Amino acid sequence: MSIRAQFLLNHPGFALDVDLDLPGSGVSAVFGHSGCGKTTLLRCIAGLERGAGRLDVNGETWQDDARFLPTHQRPLGYVFQDARLFAHLDVARNLDFGCRRCNGAAAVKRDAIVDLLGLGPLLDRLPERLSGGEQQRVAIARALLTAPRLLLMDEPLASLDHARKQEFLPWLERLRDELDIPLIYVSHAPDEVARLADHIVVMEAGRAVAQGPLAETLARIDLPIRLGEDAGAVFAARVAERDAEWHLARVEFDGGELWVRDSGVPVGRRVRVRILARDVSIASSRHDDVSIMNLLPATVIAHAGEDHPSAVLVQLRIGATTLLARLTRRSAQRLGLAPGREVWVQIKAVALIG
Repeated sequence: MSIRAQFLLNHPGFALDVDLDLPGSGVSAVFGHSGCGKTTLLRCIAGLERGAGRLDVNGETWQDDARFLPTHQRPLGYVFQDARLFAHLDVARNLDFGCRRCNGAAAVKRDAIVDLLGLGPLLDRLPERLSGGEQQRVAIARALLTAPRLLLMDEPLASLDHARKQEFLPWLERLRDELDIPLIYVSHAPDEVARLADHIVVMEAGRAVAQGPLAETLARIDLPIRLGEDAGAVFAARVAERDAEWHLARVEFDGGELWVRDSGVPVGRRVRVRILARDVSIASSRHDDVSIMNLLPATVIAHAGEDHPSAVLVQLRIGATTLLARLTRRSAQRLGLAPGREVWVQIKAVALIG
């Protein structure tokens, strides 16, 4: 099953021209800088913009040369940057509106969705008495109660400050892990994408300049858009051990193991690991007389220049896992970092992100 989306749309000063093949399950993130066409793409999928093209969602054709399903006939849920709740209705009645839109087909799931998003204590509140994060949870629940076969989210965290985002992200992770609905998630925030997405589409100037599985795509060094300080790798791992004395945890991945700060994740749990390129240094031999605990053998795959002429981004392979390191060009030349060179990587910081 898959989502096939081809759109060609022209506006004065802007053109959207995309050809996407997305998984029919999980979270597909549409990522790029402001103005690159992310929201326009989402509006085309929703039928709110009508351009030439084709849209097939898990075997159902919503748009082609012969037909165009209007938005109200597309079985999708749409969550905007602002919650767009009915100000005069309490949470319970806002949710009831979602059930009525699909003739009550999702009503039997209402309690489960309320529980999934932690809305039980909020049902009698008006929107003005909710925080921004609570309003967005209600908006998501209302969208889910329309019984969608596709869920669209257009930067749902854009209006939240950093603290509120960190509170809200676990709810989105629960949706990803517990619901069997494909989700297309628009964002310009690399940390959100790294934490939530399974698949990523990178957009620039109305075109999809890269697309593919998250880990493979983020570890590329030839992306047309630069991630700067957010460049890095994301990969799967498993918590293998917790060290109570030093408050550390050991995680295993396809290529080795890492020690990280113990965040209370149980042994055996699958997690995502994110390592930023700025936190990886390279040595020609192993050095144990340093404070860095995570030292691993690696092979240089390739390297590419960065925005500043002094820097270079190095792609490395550890087992089946790809890492990135940011070095000065001078350091790369001094170490002789050519493809195939065996080196040691020193990882200064590791984040468990889910």
